[in-house]
Amino acid sequence: MLTAESPKQSASRCFCSHTVHAPEKPKLLSIIDPDWPDPEAFQRYERHQSLILHFHDIIDPILGHVPPEMEHMEAILSFGQRLRAESEGRQDGHLLIHCHMGIARSMAPMATLLGQANPQEDEDQIFTRVGQIGRRAWPNSVIISHAAALMGRGGRFVEALRRFYERRLAEGSDQEEPLRRAGRGPEVDLATRA
Repeated sequence: MLTAESPKQSASRCFCSHTVHAPEKPKLLSIIDPDWPDPEAFQRYERHQSLILHFHDIIDPILGHVPPEMEHMEAILSFGQRLRAESEGRQDGHLLIHCHMGIARSMAPMATLLGQANPQEDEDQIFTRVGQIGRRAWPNSVIISHAAALMGRGGRFVEALRRFYERRLAEGSDQEEPLRRAGRGPEVDLATRA
């Protein structure tokens, strides 16, 4: 069973992390830019207990940037399956999900792993939980699209993400323009289509 708790600021750089309860030994899922080294603090995690991926938080192609690919989501889901197998019958332990800002790249795998661990849970409820974990959460839509295809949740997962975006924009009318400037225009458009 996976449950989640509120975000915590990391001591090094401006990283943000989110903790999901998992098996007894601490686990790590980190997504950082390709040109960034693995943070030294992560050396305490054993290699087989961690997954560190390197790609940019983009939704449209940008020259010189590495987008989230299907193979990244396959690795995340495989890691999640391993966590579930190791935690059979237990509810203790932690999974640290980490990215630079704790808004998009970490929140999309958070939703994915919650959905994978709780296959009967309604997609809207999954995103509600993500929003409770990360008050500024805006999960990367490309990562969610890859997850939806691989988990068999299809359009339901993406449509729940659209409704989540819609709720986020309704919470603060000043969010739309900064999101557009940050290259998230297609996600804003997704939120505003009825």
